[in-house]
Amino acid sequence: MPEMITERQPVSDYELERGKPMPSRNHSIIQANVVVALNTRYRNAYSILSELSLKLGDVSVTPDVCVYPKLAIDWSSDVVKMTAPPLLAIEILSATQSTQDVVDKIYAMLRVGVKACWLVQPPIQAVTVFVDGAKPKTFTDGEISDALTGIALPIDRIFSAEQL
Repeated sequence: MPEMITERQPVSDYELERGKPMPSRNHSIIQANVVVALNTRYRNAYSILSELSLKLGDVSVTPDVCVYPKLAIDWSSDVVKMTAPPLLAIEILSATQSTQDVVDKIYAMLRVGVKACWLVQPPIQAVTVFVDGAKPKTFTDGEISDALTGIALPIDRIFSAEQL
């Protein structure tokens, strides 16, 4: 059986480089579920990208998942940091992250042009949707959606214990 580490370890190069904690097992499962669910529903209309570094004005972040209008792929040229804001950024709360730190990051992204941000909270199986100028809305069942992007997902797809 693999060794399981549950306590907080010293800050790694990964965390320093990305400015966020190293993802945990539950975080990884949820991130995979979100990417698969979004691709299943929206692959023809949007580009769904995970762990993409953004440089939006004075804000440098790496959301867990970003959704852009369909992007052309050019394998001969890569982009290290996107400077155009995504329509939607999704953050998955890690066990070692402060909710306030993630909420501050979300409001910073909204300030620089991200249309909507979702905060996925694994311990309570909830998703809070943030859009600029509106009160955040929390979903614990049914379908998560926001009026600005029109993107929606059933919450049970995000918290599915089965790999999608």
